[in-house]
Amino acid sequence: MVGTYTAPTGRSTTQIFSACTQYAAATVVAALRAGRFGPRSEHRRILVVSDTSPSPELGTPLHHRPGFEELESEFDTVHSWNEFIQPFHPAGWSPREQDASLWERAVRAAWGLGDEPVEIACESIQANPSQALALIFGESPVHIYADGLMSYGPTRNKVDPMIGTRIRRLLHLDLVPGLRPLLLTEFGVESEIVPTDVFLKVLDELAGSTDASGPAGPAPALLLGQYLSALAILTPQQEEELHARMLRGAVALGHTRVVFKPHPSAPAHWTQLLEQEAQRLGAELTVLDSPVLAETLFQNMRPALVVGCFSTALFTAATFYGLPVARVGTDTLLEQLTPYQNSNRIPLTIVDALLPDLEDASAVTGWSLPSAEQVRGEPTDLVSAVGYAMQPQMQAALRPHAERYLSRHRGTIWRYFKRRRLTVLGLPGAVPAQLAFIPRNATVRRIARKARTLKRAAAN
Repeated sequence: MVGTYTAPTGRSTTQIFSACTQYAAATVVAALRAGRFGPRSEHRRILVVSDTSPSPELGTPLHHRPGFEELESEFDTVHSWNEFIQPFHPAGWSPREQDASLWERAVRAAWGLGDEPVEIACESIQANPSQALALIFGESPVHIYADGLMSYGPTRNKVDPMIGTRIRRLLHLDLVPGLRPLLLTEFGVESEIVPTDVFLKVLDELAGSTDASGPAGPAPALLLGQYLSALAILTPQQEEELHARMLRGAVALGHTRVVFKPHPSAPAHWTQLLEQEAQRLGAELTVLDSPVLAETLFQNMRPALVVGCFSTALFTAATFYGLPVARVGTDTLLEQLTPYQNSNRIPLTIVDALLPDLEDASAVTGWSLPSAEQVRGEPTDLVSAVGYAMQPQMQAALRPHAERYLSRHRGTIWRYFKRRRLTVLGLPGAVPAQLAFIPRNATVRRIARKARTLKRAAAN
């Protein structure tokens, strides 16, 4: 849906855009260039950058990274939120409600805003620093932009109605054509697509301003790290093994030249296991430690295959650049991701359902991107059902969709649903009432585990 932006009437408006990553900043710039925030001549535009990583002092700030000069020209001023609120950490700090007006006066004075009207455009409104800005400017309209697959899932935490009712729209990239976001629909917020061609042009400019072409020679396979252990989704050892699985899978498909792009916040020593595995397999491994976007590598390197777990970049590679992609490890994560409401569940579900398994050679070579019409069918039904199971109160309208989907797929739903969750919600596939005690009975669980062990031993 393409909305019509309406600026506050009267005096000129200051638009404050908050970005934590270069990808987010590129999304904002694309929205601006596409006219989604009105003519520049009518507004003063401020970009507020922040680093929410666990140790921001060890990283390179967004406004100091290669290619940022291609983005900053769209703004009148750039401010660092980390510097403004130090010594507080931007991910953990938000003003007390009674202090919000004091902070607003402080921000207006520091950034020379005077008393002019302000609009906020920010990322995840459930988290800081977006929530902090929305609280500080408590009477300003809010625009949310989503730069990843999480926009297709439900709002992960209940948003204060004093903020939620001020949200005008959700801008998002068309990463999965045919799929519509669930984010913030509980407030009746309409979604609006940031034009893909404009976004790609911004990425082209970033790619042209950085030297990240990878090793010379035939196109390599590109492995994407996500630093999932920082989110307590995996242990460090499990994540290192996940990277090794990526490498082994790529080599098994014939890719002996491999490039690994670690997450910018991941420890440097994590690549040691990967380097040892590459040596054992006889593969040529290059580790890129410069803080560049994966999309820059897609543009400059044109990899022969892009491999990841459930990174949004898998879909930018497939949808925007037409590159072959493959996933690995999603089955394990779907099984152990907790709680069920974890906001990573929808990205994980989408990647698992729509992208080929790296360890299935025929699936990888025979895969093609589903059409928008295909996505509007079973994949949309699956996302709606999972979204309802995650947040049944906020997404109550989706219950009939969930019931229909679960009724149609009773024998194949266990990859994406937990029986206990279905039981709590009274959905098809739930444990019968007379057997509901079993999942909580330690003795039964112990016997079941022993039976499974014996079954596997017999099979071997």
